[in-house]
Amino acid sequence: MTRPPAEPIRPLAALPKAHLHLHFTGAMRHATLVELADKHGIRLPEALTAAWPPHLSAADERGWFRFQRLYDTARSVLRTPEDVYRLLRETAEDERAEGSGWLEIQIDPSGYGQRFGGLTPTVELVLDAAHAAATATGVGIGVIIAANRTKHPLESRTLARLAAQYAGRGVVGFGLSNDERRGAAGEFAPAFRIAARSGLLLTPHGGELCGPASVRACLDELHADRIGHGVAAVSDPELVKRLAASKITLEVCPASNVALGVASDPGEVPLEGLLAEGVPVALGADDPLLFGSRLAAQYEIARLAHGLSDTDLAEVARMSVRGSAAPPSVARRLLAGIDTWLAPGPADGPG
Repeated sequence: MTRPPAEPIRPLAALPKAHLHLHFTGAMRHATLVELADKHGIRLPEALTAAWPPHLSAADERGWFRFQRLYDTARSVLRTPEDVYRLLRETAEDERAEGSGWLEIQIDPSGYGQRFGGLTPTVELVLDAAHAAATATGVGIGVIIAANRTKHPLESRTLARLAAQYAGRGVVGFGLSNDERRGAAGEFAPAFRIAARSGLLLTPHGGELCGPASVRACLDELHADRIGHGVAAVSDPELVKRLAASKITLEVCPASNVALGVASDPGEVPLEGLLAEGVPVALGADDPLLFGSRLAAQYEIARLAHGLSDTDLAEVARMSVRGSAAPPSVARRLLAGIDTWLAPGPADGPG
């Protein structure tokens, strides 16, 4: 990779990009969380108020449980359809400010179904809100419906059928999230076959809390098109070669990796190693509500902690677009914008 200039000059928020790893509740603004909690009479723990962003770890199941408990608390403030519309509108506004022209936001509708009348009404509410947000901001939004590793695999089949029902109508993918130390990937293979038959992108999480075998299971058992995180693959050279040859995009989330203890500091996230071997990488913010930083900050980490030049960063942005489900017209616009961002101009002079 080329090395960066001593003083980077191109603003990263102006770099067009796609955002492929963002969870629904985790996309909420902190100020909105506090306001909605007050509105609905919900008491938030100190970790989500005075001590925000919280100190987190997923090194053991207790740490993951605390992370999940905070996420569930945050989710509890979404009580009305208006709250959902607000979350997606503000998220799209934030994405636009970060340079993102296409967003794929992931949701497990079973976490909201009881509040909004069931699984199907929840999905329809989210799709309507996403459409309204996209229209208002110009940021394209696709929805990924995700199953939960900690629940019974039969539930994942129900969600896969639901995702298939809305394929081509706003739902662009099917995922698998939560603690990968629970629920072997193969148990969810029938659900992924259902989703695959409808043409949805298959985007399970793997290789975050577990080793390269978790990434391999996503490939072999779930036939993943992309993998959420996947950073553990770097310790298996043959697996890395396979990812590169198959052009499997890894959704790498630097700030999340550090916050949850996957890496001890931003420089330890294996971004350079993956890129050097030709693995496509799309940077993601994961859960800004809990980790405290959004998409452009992940590019800033790549620039400052990994020494990526503007040329390198532009290629990472291209990878995010190529690995997405963005409509061809959106993809062409973003790729052209990346070329413009990188093109020599007045900003490239001294100063």
